[in-house]
Amino acid sequence: MTRTTMIFVMILIAMLAAGRAECQQYAYVSNEGSASVSVIDTATDKVRYTIKVGDKPAGIVVSPDRSRLYLSSRTGVLIEHDLYDERDSGRVALGKVSTGVLPEPGWQILSIAVKDDGVVALVDAATLKVVKQIPMRGHHPEETLFTPDGRWIYASPEEGDSIDVIDVAKGTLAKSIKLGDRPRGIGFLRDSSRAYVTTDRADEVVAIDVSRQEVVARVKTAGGPNAVTVHPDGKRVFVSAARAATVQVLDTTSNTIVAEVQVGERPGNMALTKDGDKLYVACSGDDAVSVIDTSTNKRIARIPVGSLPSGVVITEPSIPPRPERW
Repeated sequence: MTRTTMIFVMILIAMLAAGRAECQQYAYVSNEGSASVSVIDTATDKVRYTIKVGDKPAGIVVSPDRSRLYLSSRTGVLIEHDLYDERDSGRVALGKVSTGVLPEPGWQILSIAVKDDGVVALVDAATLKVVKQIPMRGHHPEETLFTPDGRWIYASPEEGDSIDVIDVAKGTLAKSIKLGDRPRGIGFLRDSSRAYVTTDRADEVVAIDVSRQEVVARVKTAGGPNAVTVHPDGKRVFVSAARAATVQVLDTTSNTIVAEVQVGERPGNMALTKDGDKLYVACSGDDAVSVIDTSTNKRIARIPVGSLPSGVVITEPSIPPRPERW
């Protein structure tokens, strides 16, 4: 092998390695009971390291540049955690028991359900300032979610039978849509045409036509339907059923349950890899994350994490984790 050929091979190997690092995805799991975040390598389905954060982290999202975590704490605080410096870099007090946190599509605003205060707080992601608090009609809002087009926020009250709809441009409550007892998880098709919302005590997933803000279908599920995650192809919706310890697969064309997967005790929030091939399910009763192969609807891994895993988010790193962490 000539020197020129050797150099070319070395460059090619380096490029391939860089490509693998760039495409690698990590699942960040907030552990409410142990005040930590478990970082899972989705290639090996093993915890690579653990991050200590503030008390009782629940909801979790990652900034677009993958440099910061945002965690809503049940102590009523939104925490910003710098992944490069490995420290909490910001905090803002929201109110009693803040739960789900999710960004708008443009990532300028974060919406957080402030449960005991009965409001949805809108927080400027750059400054961590609360820009608005919107009172909900239902009691104890648990989850909030922007439509993919950014026009609406849906908020589910833990005590109530309706989903509250916020007009983002006006910053006001626009409508409440009656669904069933105790709405919980929310998911949207990518084109914002339809929403899927679980009703915990009614054991249903309710499909909503977003343009008309009307219920168009009701689907019976296993006991205690909780979180909702929509597959990128828009043809499947995954629903965790807390009391049944399963994840159910709903076909969006027929609005029927087509598969059910046993996962572990009290499954809750979920996240899909970018290609939609693997689903990660936080099972708070098992202190573990279950992994489902979405092509076969089979559980392929069980990953022990911290105590009471709550939120899950998957991202590609902007830089590979430092070697000392490994």
